Amino acid sequence: MIPRKAIFPGSFDPFTLGHEDIVRRALPLFDEIIIGIGTNSNKQRYFSTEFIIPKIESCFKHAPQVKVKVFSGLTATFAKEQEAHYLIRGLRNTTDFEYENTICQANKYLWSELETIFIITNPSLAHISSSLVRDIHKHNGNVEGFLPYQIGM
Repeated sequence: MIPRKAIFPGSFDPFTLGHEDIVRRALPLFDEIIIGIGTNSNKQRYFSTEFIIPKIESCFKHAPQVKVKVFSGLTATFAKEQEAHYLIRGLRNTTDFEYENTICQANKYLWSELETIFIITNPSLAHISSSLVRDIHKHNGNVEGFLPYQIGM
């Protein structure tokens, strides 16, 4: 039997409680989940991957089927290289769906064996976004209620 392997791709700058919740809820569905941190040479990260990877790994230290890997390029190409036939995407609202649906169709075009699984965000976490957390943190605000780990000021 082929292992059910999924990629949860994103910039995770930073990885929030919403991201953690999506991964935890997807765990029973897959044998392995790779949290794929996509890099874009045209964008400056707020939190470095060297900083964020151990933070994410600490969230799943009791879930050995969760791995964290950095990739560049197309998500569909990364999924194919990892032999992962599924992408996991969290949806907070209809705006997210419109955006993700377009990407889903493009990924399917790039690799026909790739399926996207949408998981609706827990309503109590739907207000959290990485950009909100970055903005609060940049202005010395407390972001502890948005993250599953400590980052300090």
